[in-house]
Amino acid sequence: MNILVLKFKEVIYAVLPVIFIVTLLHFTLTPLSMPLIARFGIGTVLVIVGLAVFLFGVDVGLTPVGNAMGAALSKTNKLWIVIGAGILLGFFISIAEPDLHILAGQIELVTDGLISKAAIVAVVSVGIALFMSAGLVRIVYNYPLYKLLTLLYLVILILSLLTSKEFLAIAFDSSGATTGALTVPFILALAIGVAELKKDRKASENDSFGLVAVASAGAIIAVLVMSIVSKSDKISGSLNYSDIHSSSIILPFIKALPLIFAEILIALTPILIIFLIMQKMSIKMSKRTFKKRLVGFALTLAGLVLFLTGVNAGFMEVGSIVGYEAASLGNKSYVIIVGFVLGFVTILAEPAVHVLTLQIEEVTSGYVKRRIVLGFLSIGVSLAVGLSMIRILIPGIQLWHYLLPGYLIAVLMSYLTPKLFVGIAFDSGGVASGPMTATFILAFAHGVAEATEGADVLVDGFGMIAMVALMPIIAIQALGLIYKIKSKKTGGSDHGAA
Repeated sequence: MNILVLKFKEVIYAVLPVIFIVTLLHFTLTPLSMPLIARFGIGTVLVIVGLAVFLFGVDVGLTPVGNAMGAALSKTNKLWIVIGAGILLGFFISIAEPDLHILAGQIELVTDGLISKAAIVAVVSVGIALFMSAGLVRIVYNYPLYKLLTLLYLVILILSLLTSKEFLAIAFDSSGATTGALTVPFILALAIGVAELKKDRKASENDSFGLVAVASAGAIIAVLVMSIVSKSDKISGSLNYSDIHSSSIILPFIKALPLIFAEILIALTPILIIFLIMQKMSIKMSKRTFKKRLVGFALTLAGLVLFLTGVNAGFMEVGSIVGYEAASLGNKSYVIIVGFVLGFVTILAEPAVHVLTLQIEEVTSGYVKRRIVLGFLSIGVSLAVGLSMIRILIPGIQLWHYLLPGYLIAVLMSYLTPKLFVGIAFDSGGVASGPMTATFILAFAHGVAEATEGADVLVDGFGMIAMVALMPIIAIQALGLIYKIKSKKTGGSDHGAA
């Protein structure tokens, strides 16, 4: 129970900055109605309780199960089993990802159903499945991550030139959204389970990260191919701002809770079934450990349901209204400043970020401190959201103006940065764009786009998650270069450089 108490403290400290920002804006720039403030308060309690329970459930259930599955796959020494299991697990874990459902729902909403939620979820999940399998094969065969990422982003660049600007934003946002609260702990654990069986400790350490990055690239490629094949173009979107306002305080939570519960239960069931089959055939945990893992699954389910209910019924609408009201003010610089601050503090509330940073500290035996990684992530995401606000406010700036040079810099840096940091950096990009980003900040961006003359919610409102996924890659690789320089000055070994 001590661990659960620690999780609660951690989450409270993480969510407090967001509460402070919203409260400050309420009393200064963007006054909110009392029902909205009340829903935000209830949502905050659900977010704190849900996030703490979820993180505890991940520690007890999902991460150990992912590790056990990864180890069991490697012990088979059969490539076709690793590939097949990678495809199967990749598909179902992506289908289960709440962030992807949130993003796909937003896309369906602003396009009036022209791009359906089911189509986005299915296509992205197929992309994740195929490329997660490829990522596991990379670990088995020791293929350098930076070389594979160079090839993948070259393919993405070519496909980007053939797709529409509407789908470009959706493709990169899908990549960020699908690597969230549920997917990241499982993929990281699976990668570590496979990598730990290597005799070379340094190779094992380096390959523990990077699978999220490869899977994320698969999501982008899948949606870009979808755009080219379907020949979808000239789609515009808008946000019906009047629908956001509601005088009821409890009703939005009552409506959201059963829908989210059913969605998460259906999504988690296939993963649980696969675990039960593998437990019977190869993992063979003791009865006590097995029961503990099942309790972990139940806590993960309960935590995610509470967290997403709070986010959807309390946080999301506040984000949208604050964005709309801030953009409606005479001074547009307020929007940029709020964007920078929101980016900096919201990343601290991302559940997957805490999972990744703890994993980094454990895998590197404390060499890479989690607080330092969190600091660099906060700076990266702050710049990402701030630059996204500038793009919405200035119609001439397009998404590719940021992404093309950004990913070019990221790929070039991967040839200079210690290889351990390359995997961590690209994984961090996917992790940073989790539930809080996919809801609160995305809603904020949609509100700004709706209130800005000349902006389109579909073209300009989306793409922000893509930026949040990009900037941490550059920030963490910069951290890696600092470690490299520091190591050379002190005459120490270049940790993870091989």
